[in-house]
Amino acid sequence: MKMRVAVLLAVIAMFCAADAQKCALDGLMSSLTESVASAVLQKVTLSCTDASARGSLANCPAGYKPTGCSCGNACGSWDIRNDQTCHCQCANQDWTAARCCKIAVNYKPGKDVTDVEIPTDLPTNVV
Repeated sequence: MKMRVAVLLAVIAMFCAADAQKCALDGLMSSLTESVASAVLQKVTLSCTDASARGSLANCPAGYKPTGCSCGNACGSWDIRNDQTCHCQCANQDWTAARCCKIAVNYKPGKDVTDVEIPTDLPTNVV
């Protein structure tokens, strides 16, 4: 895939150098970027699950990150510890719940798959 993109860009550069008046490189690059982004996004899914526990801590399963927390006893104060655990900050919590999500890449052996690194350390405090 990387070789195909390099060859395509080389052909575009030669075409534009030959006739700079007719070369809409910005439009072409924008279209190419949108096409690659679309292909990558078709292979990516967001998988979420819930975790809950008695007390003030709820841990997400391995590979998942907490995206939000909920606390018992009408407690609205919480934080995320170690990028893995929801912590309710009020005293005497009866329960804590976490919404845990991960990004997954759909891969089917034998298909042409682009080499895309999906970061697993995405921020969990995005508002």
